[in-house]
Amino acid sequence: MLLEMILNGKSVSVEIEPGDLLVQVLRERLGLIGTKIACGEGECGACTVLVDGVAVTSCIYPAMKAHGRRVETIEGVAQDHELHTIQQAFVDHAASQCGYCTPGFIMSAKALLDVNPQPTRDEIVAGISGNLCRCTGYYQIVDAIEDAARRMGEGR
Repeated sequence: MLLEMILNGKSVSVEIEPGDLLVQVLRERLGLIGTKIACGEGECGACTVLVDGVAVTSCIYPAMKAHGRRVETIEGVAQDHELHTIQQAFVDHAASQCGYCTPGFIMSAKALLDVNPQPTRDEIVAGISGNLCRCTGYYQIVDAIEDAARRMGEGR
């Protein structure tokens, strides 16, 4: 089967097998290893990518559902070798420790801020509720997303 999609702003065509999951295609066929596989059950959010701007857990997302859609991975967030404001805020707030869950959190944060540029702390917590972290305690993550929203609102 031929999967055609817009991946990180570029048209991509890749042969897939029936039953392939989006995370497998991204990592194994396209070499985009920033999207992590952790639980394999859609529970932890490490594999979060955006499909048409919506955060999805790619470890349970059938690859063929992405046909004709826009898919964005962590590799597509930075532009022109400059970290995205969300990524920079994660750095500035030490919002990642081991870093394994960080790409998924950043993608969920991006999905949230794209539709709600000035979320409350409660809305941020709800927006990342599908992502799990064992290291940070979430405070730094929420602080980083809140700061990113502020910076983006100021045009930075």
